[in-house]
Parts: sequence; structure tokens; C-alpha cells
Amino acid sequence: MAKLFSRKAVAVTVAVLGLTLAGGGIAVAQPTESNGAQPVAQQGQQPPLTPESARKAREALKQDAGTLATTVSFAVVGSNGVLARGLDVVSVTRYGTGQYEVIFNRVVSRGAYVATIGDSANCCIPFGGEVSVAPRLGTPNGVFVQTRNSIGTVADRPFHLHVAG
Repeated sequence: MAKLFSRKAVAVTVAVLGLTLAGGGIAVAQPTESNGAQPVAQQGQQPPLTPESARKAREALKQDAGTLATTVSFAVVGSNGVLARGLDVVSVTRYGTGQYEVIFNRVVSRGAYVATIGDSANCCIPFGGEVSVAPRLGTPNGVFVQTRNSIGTVADRPFHLHVAG
């Protein structure tokens, strides 16, 4: 009986020691403030409105037939800034890495914008990422879109933009 008890004691001691070492390794592997897994959110600034974009926006507004509460517009844009398809889209401009401007032929500043990372072709799932939208400064018929990769770094990503209202 004493032998059985001592075998159990040795097994329990080894198990406790193993769990203690594993737990210590996990605690050491925790990220610190300097190398945290989630980066701090970065606020980007829109580039200034170019004279060409302002001209396109003014021309598009001249053709505006009015805005109804149920008006829906959309744009499907490749990571290179090329419009794949859309409704009411006048132009798309890629300003730099992950920065896009979408100009519509109607006022969209009073509407709601929804965007998602999505491939511009009809076949593929794109790399993961994040997308942010804002009214385009300087023109009521534009939307500014900024895309990032999954760790929060500004990156070119294809996106689908939906504007309602």
C-alpha cells in the first residue's frame, strides 16, 4: 500500500510541476504594451480635394434629379482604384495607399454609407482587412474610403460601397 501511495504522490507531483511550468510559459508569452497584438487605432486625414475632382463633382450635381429617402447607390472598386461596377458613380480616384474617393451624380452627404472589403471580380475572397468611410470634404456628392489590412496598417484593398439616402 505504501508503494501505491508513493507512486500516486510522484505522479501528482510531476503533473503539478508540469502545469506550473506550462502556466509560467504562457504568462511569459503574454504581449506587453510595446509589442501588443492589437495596434492603437490610427486616425487618417483626407488628402485635399483636387481641382479636377471638384470640377467632376460640380458637373455631376448639375445632373442631379433629386434625392429621395429610398435612393440607393453603390460602387464596387478594385484595390487599384478602378470602378468594376456601380450605380450613380461618376468617378473613383485612388489618392495613395488605401485612400479612395468615390464621386456620385447626386448629393450623398445626408445619407448613410456602408462599406466592406470585397473583391471586384465575381470569383474570389480578398485578403482580410478593415474599411472606413466618411463624407468627402469639400463636396456633398463624394465619399472618402480608407482601407487597412487586418493589423491596422493602411493598405490597398478592394471594397464594396453602399450609399442609401
